[in-house]
Amino acid sequence: MLPCSRIMWTALALVLAFCRGALSLDKLNMCMDAKHHKVEPGPEGYLYRQCEPWRDNACCTSNTSTAAHDDNSYLYNFNWNHCGAMSEQCKKHFIQDTCFYECSPHLGPWIQQVWSMSWIWSSWRKERILDVPLCQEDCHSWWEDCKNDFTCKTDWHKGWDWSSGTNKCPKDSRCSKWTEIYPTPQSMCEQIWSNSYRYTTYSKTSGRCMQLWFNGTNPNKKVAEYYLNNGNNPKPVWANIISALFLCVTSLILTGN
Repeated sequence: MLPCSRIMWTALALVLAFCRGALSLDKLNMCMDAKHHKVEPGPEGYLYRQCEPWRDNACCTSNTSTAAHDDNSYLYNFNWNHCGAMSEQCKKHFIQDTCFYECSPHLGPWIQQVWSMSWIWSSWRKERILDVPLCQEDCHSWWEDCKNDFTCKTDWHKGWDWSSGTNKCPKDSRCSKWTEIYPTPQSMCEQIWSNSYRYTTYSKTSGRCMQLWFNGTNPNKKVAEYYLNNGNNPKPVWANIISALFLCVTSLILTGN
């Protein structure tokens, strides 16, 4: 076992290196390190249908934007119709959610590293979004258009039966009406993707919330800039430092290196 002081100094050096790299990124114009994202955002000559508003500066490719509209697409093999056919009015919001996730270059304030319980990187992505403040209109319209649909799970990020290659409801679950699983717009927006989104009462004109739906100039850059400048991003840099330090120390202790 290495002396504790050596472990701590080694971990601190690793954390400082990590932080220098993180702070050098332009958090107002960056892409997540995830499964289908581009390394850097940039213009795309063509993006398909609902992803089209991001064409001037996107983290998604044209192929990704097309696949975002497909049932059981190659992106994640995710089956929207796990409790019968999802209504078209509901599905359009999940397509828009996918476009937002895959294409947005202005999610920097809410991008977090993903670690599994075994202290290794997640198998399909290294970063995720957490607590992105959604505009009230987008959350409410999503819930309203899905409230007559059915699902079997609260958190769609985990707990599915993937034995067939696509997600199925787990054996101990049952399909229930949307409003039984998500009684309010807030419960749906915050729970469905493991707190990727945070419910707000801000309107689209406030400049304090991210818009899933927009036309013309992307309004979300100014929102991201506001949260960066005002220090209101949900997990400040020092929280990342402490988290990374803990993970580094734990890794060093377990490996003895």
